[in-house]
Amino acid sequence: MNHFIEVNDVVKQYDGHMALNHVSVNVPQGCIYGLLGPNGAGKTSLIRIINLITRPDSGTVMLDGHPINEGDVANIGYLPEERGLYKKMKVGEQIVYLARLKGMSKADAVREMQVWLERFDLVEWRDKKLEALSKGMQQKVQFIATVLHRPRLLIFDEPFSGFDPVNADQLKVEILRLNREGATILFSTHNMESVEAVCERISLINHSQVVLEGRVDEIRQTHKKNIISVDLPQGQALEPCERLYTQLPPAMGSKETLIRLADGVAVREAIAWLNDHYTLNGFHEVLPSMHEIFVETVKG
Repeated sequence: MNHFIEVNDVVKQYDGHMALNHVSVNVPQGCIYGLLGPNGAGKTSLIRIINLITRPDSGTVMLDGHPINEGDVANIGYLPEERGLYKKMKVGEQIVYLARLKGMSKADAVREMQVWLERFDLVEWRDKKLEALSKGMQQKVQFIATVLHRPRLLIFDEPFSGFDPVNADQLKVEILRLNREGATILFSTHNMESVEAVCERISLINHSQVVLEGRVDEIRQTHKKNIISVDLPQGQALEPCERLYTQLPPAMGSKETLIRLADGVAVREAIAWLNDHYTLNGFHEVLPSMHEIFVETVKG
């Protein structure tokens, strides 16, 4: 596997506080990679090191096979959690100014900006000062400034913060499109639904260390709890059968029938028995959500 970012054994301390404790993370080229963890776990510290804002006390960071250096910054787009734009500048002037700092010509920046303003329904705001925009619109402007120069690496720190569900969905669509166009994307988020929607791989950092890493689908399989959703005809109800399963209460607002298989009982065995005693319309294995895995791992 070709790793675009390789973080190797990184240590970072601030005034006696261990922010990163021998952290290693490998991000494959072309991957959408999630950095998860509770507040204060070390995610932002790692992002700042990858983005060359701070340096590690020890350990290395490689980008596309070489030690990351200042010359790589032009190929990185970074959206920090602490949003920062010039409130008195006009939207268009600000986007072009930031794009030129990344090496774009004025003509290219203006052309690309127009495409993005149309995409985000911001064309009529181009000549307005940023302070006239709502918070959500300001965040769209900062997203545009982050991606306009088409960087090979995009780093988003809590990109969905402050967005309503409609705009968060639009942002997911754009992140997926940028990835299809070749960008490797690393982002930190507390939005576990977004992790399942867009991430291929994740690292979960807790107390300054990586405690869980891998493909999202494989992690969900590894943490499954032998729970089956059984679809019964209306009016039928399961009877207890402790040898095979325990019935679980349904999720709030749901009418599905859930069972947890007893230790050592295979799905095939349980379904065969249920078919002999009931009329099954169908069944499926219930995998834990990333939210459940996150909470369980952090608390554990």
